[in-house]
Amino acid sequence: MSKLYRFTLILVLLSLAVSLSGCAAPADTGPKTVKVLTMQQAGPTPDEMNAIVAKFNQANPSIKVEIEYVSYDALHDKIATAMATNPPAYDVVLVDDIWYAEFAKNGYLWDVTSQVDSTTKSSVFAAAWDITSVGGKIYGMPWLLDEKYFYYNEKMLADAGITAPPTTWEEMLAQAKTIKEKGLAEYPIVWSWGQAEAAICDFVALLYGNGGTFMDDSGKPAFNNAQGVKTLQWMVDSIDAGITNPASISYVEEDVRNTFSQGKAAFALNWLYMYDMAAMDAKESQIVGNVKMSLIPAFAGNAAPSASINGSMGFSVIDKSPNREAGWKYVQFLTSEAIQKEYSAHLLPIYSGNYEGVALTALQNLNASTPVTVPMFKTQFPYSHVRPKVAYYSEGSKALQLAIQEALTKQKTPQQALDDAAAKWVELAK
Repeated sequence: MSKLYRFTLILVLLSLAVSLSGCAAPADTGPKTVKVLTMQQAGPTPDEMNAIVAKFNQANPSIKVEIEYVSYDALHDKIATAMATNPPAYDVVLVDDIWYAEFAKNGYLWDVTSQVDSTTKSSVFAAAWDITSVGGKIYGMPWLLDEKYFYYNEKMLADAGITAPPTTWEEMLAQAKTIKEKGLAEYPIVWSWGQAEAAICDFVALLYGNGGTFMDDSGKPAFNNAQGVKTLQWMVDSIDAGITNPASISYVEEDVRNTFSQGKAAFALNWLYMYDMAAMDAKESQIVGNVKMSLIPAFAGNAAPSASINGSMGFSVIDKSPNREAGWKYVQFLTSEAIQKEYSAHLLPIYSGNYEGVALTALQNLNASTPVTVPMFKTQFPYSHVRPKVAYYSEGSKALQLAIQEALTKQKTPQQALDDAAAKWVELAK
């Protein structure tokens, strides 16, 4: 090879290298943006969540978290819609326990089984991992250990001559009748029985408190058996008796909170968030100082003294997110023990060690509400029940919501309504 040829070849290669380097995309030196989708009700308030985001962003300058809030009823569909784009519109999402099977089956969520260290695994309530796990794999960090609680207006009961809250649903009806007769409340009980997931949550508490169950051992719907029908009939009868507020058939949790906080009801079921707003916030409540909590009643003769609905949730990273590691870092920060303890007024920690001994005392002393909410959680949690973890739950729930609504509005008998819903569940399972 001649010197001239070699020299010419070198010049061509150098020119090509310069040309290719000029075509390369400039390095991204800015922080990675992690977009988070969560809900604006239950758990920490938006102001508290914004404060957590600010702390994380300050401690992690290479990551910028941006957070968006929607209502619970919009959350599922917002996540599903976001999966239609590539990359998805969000990197981290809040997932209800009833959606994990569906989202995992559809490939929405990152399998973080290998990302969870053994210390974290053993420190968190074992039942909490049941929320974010499907088929033995972990798809997120548990975050919101919540359940429904039984609230009552202590002053209203005292004015009616009642010295203790009810321990059975039958006793509650008798107390409500007394309260109504004394003119203390037109409708002493308010529920979340609108055609939404809220109605399913109340139904679960009543169903299991009546010896019923959602599914049988073979995985088929059992909510339409004798206990289920009796439970739904009891709901209908409580409206007919003028004890339950008839507006309950259109109410969700916020309607219940507003009605109860205005002193228009003696009894209500709701999530933990209602305690702080109804019992302690004079801007939100007219009954500050009169709000108490007790174990949710069960029907007389039930094997367990109580039954509630487990409404726990988790934060998960989207599998197709280009920022999976950054998103997971934020999830770890958000669900860390330190952050959970700091914001425990509306979010009880998922770490079991906080509910024993000195740690329990410290947790109770963190803020004004935890002396009540922490021991109440510990007392109620053993009696909480999860909804079925099936991939078709969202569609199945809609069928059951409709059935409950049809029975409450007398369009169908409870038996007919629940049978129709059960048939839909069988069809969806195929």
